Amino acid sequence: MDWLIEPFRYAFMQHALVAALLVGITFAMLGVHVVQRRMAFIGDALAHTTLPGLVVAHLFGLSLSLGGLAAALVTALLIGWASRRQTIKEDTAIGVVFTGMFALGVLLMSRTRSYRDLTHMLFGNVLGVTTSDLWFISGVALVVFIVLVLFHKELELTAFDPTHGEVIGLHADLMRFLLLGLLALAVVTGIQTVGVILTNALLITPAATAAFLSDRMPWRMLFGAVLASICSVAGLLFSYAVETSPGAAIVLSCTVAFIVVFAVTSAFRKFRPAASDLVQVDELNDAALPEEISQCN
Repeated sequence: MDWLIEPFRYAFMQHALVAALLVGITFAMLGVHVVQRRMAFIGDALAHTTLPGLVVAHLFGLSLSLGGLAAALVTALLIGWASRRQTIKEDTAIGVVFTGMFALGVLLMSRTRSYRDLTHMLFGNVLGVTTSDLWFISGVALVVFIVLVLFHKELELTAFDPTHGEVIGLHADLMRFLLLGLLALAVVTGIQTVGVILTNALLITPAATAAFLSDRMPWRMLFGAVLASICSVAGLLFSYAVETSPGAAIVLSCTVAFIVVFAVTSAFRKFRPAASDLVQVDELNDAALPEEISQCN
């Protein structure tokens, strides 16, 4: 117990723990929707496209977080606008906007005299989180949680069957923009903890792990949040013990959890009675959409 408690006697480790837990839970909840919509590339795109915002904020002496948030929101709007009429597939829009914004960031970065102030945003510095950063991260986490609770059914329905959602009066494009906006907010907080390079892993891995444990999105969010919390604590303890990067340690903890859960669930399915895997077509059709979706009708 002393080994577990001793690192968190320091204020910077306490701040890091709170930040990692808040970011991990927020990303896990959003990641379930991202995985369901097959938008696994979006986290990486939004994280990398914050670069021009970070550089501009650095050049003018503004808040790096606000600069990154502005760039992420612009990226989210461009991706949503480009893919809203289905003339351009969403993954194509993400690729085009991602590379363009990142190239702009590199171009602007080449004009700065020093990269030192931007390095911690590229690789993350959860141990340097301040009290004001915690308030910002907490505010983002609260906003994301409230919006996901209020619009859960709408987001879920448009993820599984956007056409049916349009028929009953839901706006799939509006829900897509809403999700992209929440992702832009969350990505900025993720950059502070694990950096631009590892943000997408924190968004996707806990959600993908939770998908092995349940078919229902609320349970996936719960399992993903629990897994992200455990991995955040484990990563911080490991990084403190071996004096390595906490952001990388947290992401690697998530990866290990994914491998373990995948192996256990695969073994469980392998040794189940074969008869239990036989599902009637009618039952399969009934299970195609979660129960919550029927309540939207």
